[in-house]
Amino acid sequence: MVAQREWLEKDYYQILGIPSGATDKEITRAYRKLAKQYHPDANPGSEDRFKEITAAYDVLGDAGKRKEYDEVRRLGAVGFGQGGFGGPGGATFRIDDLGDLGDLFGGLGGVFGGRRGRASGPRRGADAETELHLSFEDAVRGVTTSVHVAGEARCETCGGSGAASGTSPVTCTMCHGTGALEDNQGLFSLSRICPTCAGRGTVVEKPCATCRGSGVIRRTREVKVRIPAGVEDGQRIRVKGRGAPGRANGPAGDLYVVTHVGTHPFFGRRGKNLTLNVPVTFAEVALGSTIAVPTLDDSVILRVPPGTASGQTFRVKGRGVPGTGRRGGDLLVTVEVAVPKKLNQAQRAAVESLARVSDEAPRGHLGVTGR
Repeated sequence: MVAQREWLEKDYYQILGIPSGATDKEITRAYRKLAKQYHPDANPGSEDRFKEITAAYDVLGDAGKRKEYDEVRRLGAVGFGQGGFGGPGGATFRIDDLGDLGDLFGGLGGVFGGRRGRASGPRRGADAETELHLSFEDAVRGVTTSVHVAGEARCETCGGSGAASGTSPVTCTMCHGTGALEDNQGLFSLSRICPTCAGRGTVVEKPCATCRGSGVIRRTREVKVRIPAGVEDGQRIRVKGRGAPGRANGPAGDLYVVTHVGTHPFFGRRGKNLTLNVPVTFAEVALGSTIAVPTLDDSVILRVPPGTASGQTFRVKGRGVPGTGRRGGDLLVTVEVAVPKKLNQAQRAAVESLARVSDEAPRGHLGVTGR
């Protein structure tokens, strides 16, 4: 079971303000609300809170990670609240829990020590999030564009090592590169993070003047992203490795781009299909006709059969959201009879003549007679 050390220390449910039994939709809804409230662009100075919220969602928003997180929290509570062997600070352990606790300790990267755990080494950077506003057309067709991300970035002067030019970090002499100091307690091997290297296993003797040894700097950077065709409003696009840089040359986190899609004056969306309402005259639907209708690319000719009812929908194949093979969408055209608000003398005479010769009874099924 892969776990992270902070899982025992931080209650991600509390951070997002949701109960432990929250559904996936409730988790996503809570995250989006908090992320919008504490995004650094909208609320300067809230970077730490935004990172905390993003880290919580990165775990709870992933079914696999959430399951592991819940298990770690459950086993942690068992290991620190039951009777059995005494531990530091009043912690106690039960004999029948040793199997699970052994796995837990090894997976926590040396929180309690154990030869399998390790507190040092590269650390993955935090995930970042930004927003992107797209036109209706770009969302349908897909587009390659750039977004601006404010936050930490790898220091270009030292390449993220934190060491001054011409030097490199050296192995910590106190922990010998392990990042942890072990204290053998017989049955258990307890450990603590090395205070000299803060768990990194290496020490920067000559810090980089630009980042002061941290390996990262704060700036706004431009990231090129590819938005796939058919992206929907509110969708999160993951850009791997373009989040915050890792520490001690660890991998960068991921960047999540939240899309906001604009509206179109004519077209709508229904999944992969585009929708379009087209006004037609009574004569066109009564007698039948061919009419030109627009698409996002050009216009097409649509045949309207005689007797077409107002509100009837026709399908134009392959003119919706682009896709591979048969997975593309269609254009759904709904015809609506446009009733004129004013008639000239000739038009009124023609309509009155039609009314006199018409024998239709559209309300006959209602059991009423007369006008």
